[in-house]
Amino acid sequence: MREAAAYAPGHLTGFFQICDQPEDPLLKGSRGSGVSITKGIHTRVRVDPADLGSHKIYMDGVETDSAVVSENVLEKMLAMADTPYRIVVEHSFEIPRGAGFGSSGGGALTLALALNEALELGMTFTEAARIAHVAEIECRTGLGSVFAATVGGFGALVKPGGPGIGEAVMYGECDELSVVYLHFGPMATKEALSDPKLRARINELGGSYVDRIKEDLRPDHFMELSRRFTEHVGITTPRLRKVLDAADRGGVPCTMAMFGEVAFSLVAKDEAEGVAEVLREAAPGRGVEVAGVEERGAHLTR
Repeated sequence: MREAAAYAPGHLTGFFQICDQPEDPLLKGSRGSGVSITKGIHTRVRVDPADLGSHKIYMDGVETDSAVVSENVLEKMLAMADTPYRIVVEHSFEIPRGAGFGSSGGGALTLALALNEALELGMTFTEAARIAHVAEIECRTGLGSVFAATVGGFGALVKPGGPGIGEAVMYGECDELSVVYLHFGPMATKEALSDPKLRARINELGGSYVDRIKEDLRPDHFMELSRRFTEHVGITTPRLRKVLDAADRGGVPCTMAMFGEVAFSLVAKDEAEGVAEVLREAAPGRGVEVAGVEERGAHLTR
């Protein structure tokens, strides 16, 4: 038996532009701006040669047959193996799933990295990461989250495409920042990316905001543009609206994660507890989390 493990940070997106016109899935993606956090996705794989191939996928210890992106990655990578395998995949999440934290992209990326290692396929990091990107594009669960998870940090994806094709500009003082967030529930990325009216609203501002942030990459500028984008896109739930209004009254920056029922703030470390207190008062009984900015992207952990 061979095994390997990998980690990817969670990622919160403030605004973005859909760039999915090319036929080649490696050229599809997004331009946008967001931040990777010090909570994410751990994936461990165990592989055994077998006469008949099989696999099981677990999410937080529960076997599932609905991990469509992981299934896609497995299919692609097993086609490269020289023999059938029995494979066990264990995804463990420190972040909410399906709620705007890049969990599907991070799960696909960590699986691709770990499988490449365990199956001894000999791919480079970029080659394995591209398989994850294509899987997420094909499953329509995201556009740029795999790329974001490869680079970590706070910054802007300024050229769309998969790993090795997309390009980012990064903020250089992430150790001075904190991310404060409040999670209510999931939103369906696949449905959102298929809605023509919503796609049009996203692209009315998304591209121009990326052009602006890449010229002035500051946390407060990011929060300002993200909040404007949130208001323009217009998918804020009543619970999120209450939190955003309370943040406005409290004088703290706050916006919505794309796509998830999540309010978050990117602020200086010494401001984080004050922001967290405002969010706690706005949503009593809901957990408010404070995380650091994860400057390292996805990587093998064993």
